[in-house]
Parts: sequence; structure tokens; C-alpha cells
Amino acid sequence: MEILLRVKCLQRLAIPRPVRALHRDYRTATPQNFSDYDSMKRDFKLEVPEYFNFAGDVLDKWTDMEKAGKRPSNPAFWWVNGDGEEVRWGFEELGFLSRKLANILTEFCGLRRGDRVVVILPQIPEWWLANVACLRTGTVLIPGTTQLTQKDVLYRLRSSKAKCIITNEAMAPTVDAVAPECENLHSKLVVSQNSREGWGHLTGLMRHASDNHTCVRTKHDELMSIFFTSGTSGFPKMTGHTHSSFGLGLSVNGRYCHGTAAGSLNVTETLAKFPITVFCSVPTAYKMLVQSDMTSYEFKSLQHCVSAGEPINLEVTEQWRSKTGLDIYEGYGQTETVLICGNFKGMKIKPGSMGKPSPAFDTKILDENGNVLPPGQEGDIGLRVLPNRPLGLFTHYIDNPTKTASTLRGNYYITGDRGYMDEDGYFWFIARSDDIISSSGYRIGPFEVESALIGHPAVAESAVVSSPDPIRGEVKEPIHLHFIIC
Repeated sequence: MEILLRVKCLQRLAIPRPVRALHRDYRTATPQNFSDYDSMKRDFKLEVPEYFNFAGDVLDKWTDMEKAGKRPSNPAFWWVNGDGEEVRWGFEELGFLSRKLANILTEFCGLRRGDRVVVILPQIPEWWLANVACLRTGTVLIPGTTQLTQKDVLYRLRSSKAKCIITNEAMAPTVDAVAPECENLHSKLVVSQNSREGWGHLTGLMRHASDNHTCVRTKHDELMSIFFTSGTSGFPKMTGHTHSSFGLGLSVNGRYCHGTAAGSLNVTETLAKFPITVFCSVPTAYKMLVQSDMTSYEFKSLQHCVSAGEPINLEVTEQWRSKTGLDIYEGYGQTETVLICGNFKGMKIKPGSMGKPSPAFDTKILDENGNVLPPGQEGDIGLRVLPNRPLGLFTHYIDNPTKTASTLRGNYYITGDRGYMDEDGYFWFIARSDDIISSSGYRIGPFEVESALIGHPAVAESAVVSSPDPIRGEVKEPIHLHFIIC
């Protein structure tokens, strides 16, 4: 599923006041050029307003300006599915539809500010409507993938104490199976052509809902969303994010292509056909693309390519550059954070590096006692949180004070990732702290070994795990996935 999202930021004097306060550069959420990184980071400062709500302070203000002829009318949202069907909404239409859904949440579902809403949908337009509607009502959005099992859905509904769930026809039976065990759940909305007993039919409700809704006035540090971690160590944890975290990474005139699902759409055709300027995806998608025939496509609008989610191998970035003429800018972040490090526009790229720290964070490499390590030495990646917690970092692990406390080491939040910083200030990922393999006194990062394996033309994917060894402690065991022996 391809989603094309266009966000048109306004000219310097036209940005709504709350957004000016959040953004150092009035024209954009982030600096557009990091060529003078040191000066930019030194001077970077965010003034945070007491109240902020992206739906009311940005989307509605932009709609008002379009109506007044103070800005051109451009698409706010542009969606294309695997069959080539398109949905385009301007800012006015996005506001109109999201206000209807906001009224459904408050009137039909009886939700109030602070109530929690689980949204389990594929990448369809209703997902974004639900997102904006939650912003408008002050309810807390909890997104989930449609790949969740019945056990996963039960765990999320019970842990979050969600009062409402929005999902599709395929997931509805799973929800019905666990709903009796979820005492807080009292409203269910289904996105489907067909109605379902015990569920609110979203399409039908939208036809009759009023679009007269006043966006709540939320404080910048008010809980906006809860994300469940991937559960790499133990059960998934709930991370809380506030309204001031929303939309900090958007850029001027950006038309973003993201959310690609393997096999559902010809991505190269989409990148060539539509005026996409930024392509953001995971390394696996890039690997698939470089292995395909791209010679007949021309990407006239594409300017910037971003990878995140896991380290990307040098082999892939070199093939992508040879086929498109564009570099892949790698970024690093977590469920608990926004972007921590990145290869930003205007910066020299060091292939394989995570780039330099986001100007919003004071990022260091630390030893086990919380001391800052010099360049070249491996340690834990940490973000300074005292005396002032940085904007964008999660508030805490909800209902888990023990885990929250365990992430602190002195004045720093410990990410759980290992890495090092080189002499030029670039950060390099080694592994998750719990993925490090100890063998014969050496500490081995799986990614380094995996990168060596994938460099062989006969290997498409690789993963490295360890097995116990009575003499060396652990021995690396490479597992090859989807490989072809030539």
C-alpha cells in the first residue's frame, strides 16, 4: 500500500503562532540544510507553547488561510492503493471528515478527553482520519498493526485500558473473541462495506455525523498517543508521547512516499508516476527494489531518500545510488523517541553511519557508570534528560515505573543500543545491548557479520545468532534467509 502525504508548510510570516513557537525555523519543522552542522546545533532552540494541538493549531489554521486566499489550495493527503485507486483530500476536506469522526468518538462512542482508542487498520485513509479525530477530541491514539494475533490484541486492549477500538472487517472477529475479557472496552467501530452486529458501522455513521466540532485545547505536554514497543525483551511496553512531539519532522513542500508493503504495489512505478520528492522506507524495501529492473523508470521529482527501522547495508546503498543517482540518508530512532541521529540534508554521508545527533538531543556514548566515552570507544547510546527532558522523548513507560527507572543512568536515558562515535562526530550502530555476542573475550555485533555475509552475491538476507560453546562462551551461527546459490 502506498501512501502519498503532502504537507505544505507556510511562508515565514504566515505560520500559526503555536507552530512558530515549536519550530526554530518558522518555515519548517526542521532545518532544511545541515551543511554547517556545528553552528546549527549550537544555535538550535525550541520555544514550547503552553498549549498545542496539531489539528487545531496547524491543520485548521491552514484551512482558514486557504479559504481567505492567503495560501494556495494544495492536497493535504494523497493515497494510492495496489489497484491504482486514489484518494485525495485538501486541508478543508480533511478537516471536514475528521470533525465528523471526532463527533462519532464523543457522541456515539461517548469518549471523553484522555480516554484511549486502539486503532488497528491497514494503511488506508481511515487510519489518518482516526489519527486526526483523536487529536481533535483529546483522546489518546494507540496504533496497532493488522498482523497482531488474538493474544496480541487481548494484551494491548487490557494493558491500555482502551475504551474504544477502530478496526476493519478482517480483524473484527479477533476483537470479538477477546472483548469479553476487556472490561474497559465498550465501543467498537468497524471500517467495512458491511455492518456487523455489536459494532458501529463507520461508513454509515460518517454519513449522518455533524461536522460541527470544536477542537479541544490541549497542553503541549498532555498525553497524545501510546505506542507499544516491539517487545524485543519481554512483553511489549507502552510508551507515552505528548502533543508537542507531533509533526516535528515535516519539511517544506514535502511530498512523502512511505508505508510500502512488499508485493502490493509497483513501488518504482509509483515513484516515477507521482510527484514524490521524499521516499522513506525500511532497508528490506530498498533491498527488493535494487534487485528489480529499474532501468525503464525515471524519477523526475524524487530528491531525497530516507531509510530507518534497522541498519542498511553498504551494498544496498551503492546499488541504489547507481540506479537512481540518489543517496540513501539513514536515520536512527526508537519507539521511545523521535529521530535521534540522522544523515541530514547538506551533510556529508558516511555510508554505514547513523549520522550525527538531532539538534534536539544531547546524545553521547556512555560507559556502565554513565561517564561520557571519547571517540572510537564502544558504549551505550544515551540521551541527556536532566536537568531538562528533551522535546520528542517519550514521557515514561506507562504503568511500569520500574522499567522507566531502569532506563536512567545518571543524567541520561539509555536507549539499549550499543555504538560508538568517530572523530568527526558521526555515530555508528553496533547492536542492541542484549544482542551482543561474547566469544573468547571478544564482543561481537551481529550486524557487522551480517553485512559481510550479505556482501556475497549469492546471499539476499542474513541473520546472525549465537549458540553456547563450552570453551569460547558463544559461537556465531549465521542463518541465511531466501538465499540463492549461484
